[in-house]
Amino acid sequence: MNLLAIRNVGKNFGGLKVLDDVSFDVPAGSIFGLIGPNGAGKTTVFNLVTGLLQASSGSIAFQGRDLAGTEPHSITRLGIARTFQNIRIFKQMTLLENVMVGMHHLISYRPLALFFATPAYRSAERQARERALELLSWLKLEHQANMIANKLSYGDQRKLEFARALATEPKLLLLDEPVAGMNPAEKTALMDEIRNIRDRGYGIFLIEHDMRFVMGLCERIAVLNFGRIIAEGPPEEIRNNPDVIEAYLGREDPEDGP
Repeated sequence: MNLLAIRNVGKNFGGLKVLDDVSFDVPAGSIFGLIGPNGAGKTTVFNLVTGLLQASSGSIAFQGRDLAGTEPHSITRLGIARTFQNIRIFKQMTLLENVMVGMHHLISYRPLALFFATPAYRSAERQARERALELLSWLKLEHQANMIANKLSYGDQRKLEFARALATEPKLLLLDEPVAGMNPAEKTALMDEIRNIRDRGYGIFLIEHDMRFVMGLCERIAVLNFGRIIAEGPPEEIRNNPDVIEAYLGREDPEDGP
């Protein structure tokens, strides 16, 4: 079953065509990668899926539901969560508080319950704290739950952002350049943690420039170049595709000599 179906999607900004007839599927319970050179249109795809932009043509469906015209907060409620290239956490809050913020639309109690600290309020808060600690443990951050977020290493700030996205209880998690700025050891650890998230039943859709990371993690990859999909398939097929090689390395001019 496919979680996300993108069909013949185009996106224009004035006279500039950023995406042209883009189609692919993101299967449930899989790790799917979208790669391509800088400026290929990858982040625009994420912005369309999450409702920050609207497609100029084509359709985007999540679990069979057309997302056209759906507001970003409603898309989150449907089950799509996202991280960004630039880390967006609340740096003066604790890790636990950061993750609990992601649960705000799931915690239900009346304003008076908060004011009077009723049993319903205390129960909802306790459940939220327990869930937040569980999510932090998935990323091996639970021992730092009460630390202020700006004291974390860069790699752990990235992982905190993942935990907060998971707090919205998504079915599909979009990761925008998840290992940007990480060292090799951090990348290897994160690869295992993303697999663990997938194994817990989440779909993963990621954009990344680190080809070793993508090829070692993704089960299927689509390649975007100048706004068009030029290849799609398993990692080994993508690695050896001449169009993909040309997109990244350029075509050698046979007339050029030593």
